[in-house]
Amino acid sequence: MTSAPLEGILVADFSRVLAGPLATMTLADLGARVIKVERPGAGDDTRAWGPPYSEHAATYFEGVNRNKESVALDLKDEYDLERARRLAARADVVIENFLPGTMDRMGLGYDDVSGANPSIVYASITGFGSAGGARLAGYDFVVQALGGLMHITGEPEGDPMKAGVAVVDVLTGKDATIGILAALRRRERDGSGARLEISLLSSLQGALANQASAHLGAGASPSRLGNVHPSIAPYELLRCADGPLAVACGNDRQFAKLAVAIGAPQLADDDRFRTNALRVAHRGELREALEDALARETAAHWQATLSAAGVPAGQAGDIADGIAYAERLGLDPTIEVTGADGASHGRQVRHPVLWQPRFEPPAKASPRLDEHGDDVRAWLDRV
Repeated sequence: MTSAPLEGILVADFSRVLAGPLATMTLADLGARVIKVERPGAGDDTRAWGPPYSEHAATYFEGVNRNKESVALDLKDEYDLERARRLAARADVVIENFLPGTMDRMGLGYDDVSGANPSIVYASITGFGSAGGARLAGYDFVVQALGGLMHITGEPEGDPMKAGVAVVDVLTGKDATIGILAALRRRERDGSGARLEISLLSSLQGALANQASAHLGAGASPSRLGNVHPSIAPYELLRCADGPLAVACGNDRQFAKLAVAIGAPQLADDDRFRTNALRVAHRGELREALEDALARETAAHWQATLSAAGVPAGQAGDIADGIAYAERLGLDPTIEVTGADGASHGRQVRHPVLWQPRFEPPAKASPRLDEHGDDVRAWLDRV
């Protein structure tokens, strides 16, 4: 088993809620030591974001804070603030998501930290950047609305709709992790530090992919299509005898296999459906023809039949179904985390990367507020 890739890296985590904590949990999963700085008495906002709660904490908090140490520091207290400055001076990475200017006023901004620690990788997560949007609070829900994601999500005649998870926060956390890892690699090469700024709005726009390209490259104005893809058909939910089935044909070969598998090979030679562009143009007629054939059997039957034929297809299950499916495929989607006493704190979704040579990510449960405070404060007090 190989050593942890980020072993020896110290992360000072001044972030809260989701984007920042997800980034620092990823670094912790990869072996970094992450010290999470929290408000005395309250801690990270998500400690109170429930229900649901596990036996130990709010599940929201648990989901993005494993493998970390918690220290409660009052940044309005001169002694605790000095400890925070020492932590930043000793760290390899600082990550924060206060409103722009807040860390500067406390002597914890990039200029102060890099003055004492020139090789620091300093990552700031904001909602809307540090210029015109500096005073705007960044919440995923609002960014989904302002950034256009809601406009392309939902049914055509319905209201704009948010995604079912705080996807902008998740994307931003992953973008922050990518930037931090790249900066650490450059530092390894030439010793230089870096200041990184990642905004929720920029991460969302970077993730709009073909939809943003359609606007910028062709002047198109993407809109809500429900479960339909704007450029591919069939690529949607189709009704079977007992419920819907997701079918995704990315090319003409897959469509021909679909037609044969459902007992309607003539569809592949139909002048309306021979190419993807034609299928998109005749989407309504295509859906009707496909659903007529699919109505003969259950969604489970067609999932098995189409998958065997090489056509991407799957029933619309819930999260439990998804985890069970991943387990059947041998993907080992979860890990069991343990508390300081070694007792189980239940299962969580593991870090998604599998390593060869094998690297086993740590699996320590999210910390209690100030669980490591005495040790961390004693270490910081040793000047």
